[in-house]
Amino acid sequence: MSVLSRLMAAVIGLCLSLTVPAFSQDLNKDLRPNFLLTGAINRTSDDLSGTWTYSKDLYRTGLTDINGWVAKSRMQRYRDLDVAAEEAKGGTTFFEFDMDRGPQMTIPGAWNAAEPELRYYDGLIWFQRKFTPKALNGGRAFLRFEAVNYRAYVYLNGKEIGRHEGGFTPFVFEITDALKAGENRLTVGVDSKHDGKTIPTDITDWDLYGGITRPVRLIYTPATFVDDATATLTPQGRITGSVQLNGPNAAGQGVTFAVSGTGIKATATTDAKGFAAFDIKAPKGLKLWSPESPTLYDVIFSAAGDTLKDRMGFRTIVAKGADILLNGKPIFLRGISLHEEEFGNNPGRIITEAAARALLSEIKYGLHGNYVRLSHYPHSETTVRLADEMGLLVWSEIPVYWTVDWENPAVLETALRMQRETIYRDRNRAAVIIWSIGNETPVAEPRTRFHSAIADTTRALDPTRLVGAALLVKASVENGQTTIHIADPLLDKLDVMAVNTYAGWYGDDTLDKLPSLRWDVPNDKPLVFSEFGADALAGYHVADGSKKFSEEYQAEYYRKTLEMVGKIDNLRGMSPWILKDFRSPRREHPVFQNGWNRKGLLSETGQRKAAFEVLADYYTKKAAEKPQ
Repeated sequence: MSVLSRLMAAVIGLCLSLTVPAFSQDLNKDLRPNFLLTGAINRTSDDLSGTWTYSKDLYRTGLTDINGWVAKSRMQRYRDLDVAAEEAKGGTTFFEFDMDRGPQMTIPGAWNAAEPELRYYDGLIWFQRKFTPKALNGGRAFLRFEAVNYRAYVYLNGKEIGRHEGGFTPFVFEITDALKAGENRLTVGVDSKHDGKTIPTDITDWDLYGGITRPVRLIYTPATFVDDATATLTPQGRITGSVQLNGPNAAGQGVTFAVSGTGIKATATTDAKGFAAFDIKAPKGLKLWSPESPTLYDVIFSAAGDTLKDRMGFRTIVAKGADILLNGKPIFLRGISLHEEEFGNNPGRIITEAAARALLSEIKYGLHGNYVRLSHYPHSETTVRLADEMGLLVWSEIPVYWTVDWENPAVLETALRMQRETIYRDRNRAAVIIWSIGNETPVAEPRTRFHSAIADTTRALDPTRLVGAALLVKASVENGQTTIHIADPLLDKLDVMAVNTYAGWYGDDTLDKLPSLRWDVPNDKPLVFSEFGADALAGYHVADGSKKFSEEYQAEYYRKTLEMVGKIDNLRGMSPWILKDFRSPRREHPVFQNGWNRKGLLSETGQRKAAFEVLADYYTKKAAEKPQ
């Protein structure tokens, strides 16, 4: 039975019962991508960012013709040919594309921000650039895409080398044998279309964007290379990890793991499949990573003549009773949620280090935070690595958002692949402490089976971090007292309870009523308020704070909500909605919104609203409190 057949059989089995068994270890190995190229950012590579040509293909005629027939040759934009030269020959042949003479766009970046005519374009666009690779000299070459939203069709010199679904995780194709001497033609079809069977679906409260939104790199390796390497500190004070080699000489190789400046060094030998594990005692002098002291070490993995270097921190994270323990000590998560949009009035998901630093600095130094919820999908590797450097704890989430086709095995397989690609990319980042398996999904048996499968897989792939989800709540009224409940069977699968609540903005509750709302929640787990918020248009002021969309209303909403949540005994953190205003086609009030969700504490250009200081003052006081 093939890997895919085994996976689909397992998925179908999972969908037959509410109690979902954990995947077997063998199946989790099957979930591993063919190539990981862990730490690829530190490898020898050619950055293919820059100017690409493009061609719109709204009817997808470059892929298929009517009735699903093979696309006509005159439409096939991935062909390796010089259209102008062919046209110069004359004759009956003609073409309805020319990628060489097409309009140009800077990659990476969403096409929605590139040209006004593409602002709401939703469909297929073909991109192309040419490159000349370095000499391989017996080595290997790979294309690594950090993210393409949503489906990618990748061709090199006219031949398909792979496809990928999912807009926020990396994928890798080997092109060693597909390269030719001299100039090569890389063509990528990008289809942004979402539907009821994609993750997320076509209805969200953020801009789905489209395009090659993160860098593309041509990566060079030896014939046998370190494809994956990981290390972590256990609560028992040991450093455990593993190395996976890929190549003809992967078996029986000596592996060395070392941490500069610590005296840590471990050796092992790979098995027949190129895998080796190590387990050593951590030295007493090891400095633990924390938001207050985000210590990163130079870590080196060596084997078979290949060396992989990375910057890593070591810390422990566990949930014990109602507490979240970082390095064995209770911590309160002082955070906020964040969408992947840079500051500016025309964001295009162009997350450079400078753009990411500008956003995270507002959290770390402006709000006095120690935590960020990266919503509602895996953010760029640049952002996560910068959180490592700056000392911000991270909630990482896959976009199982609102609702998907819960009973479709193929959709579950897509979600599982998204989660595994996220975990394999970021499990060496000390900043990441919570893997979230979804946001605001309605309670029902098929949905709970779906989430349970993701939770089980997440634990199998990475048992060192916490599992969470942003849940919905229910309210009941008795004798005039409103009580809010968490009644979700998914709680049994979670280490951290997280809830989204908007009382005082949506619904009929007034702001004055918020402090009297009663929360009836289990107290045997830590509770995090993953979202709460109210819209405000920066610069719109109403002195008495009575009008929604005013800065004063938003500020008072924060005061009353913080008063309310402060009465919950097992509250261990929060990430209000949201740091900055962000694009959302759902929001079209012509005075206050104009295509923006205005719940940001900052405007889209970075202007602070009154509520920003309310939360900053609250976090300053929380930071000064001694842990219970």
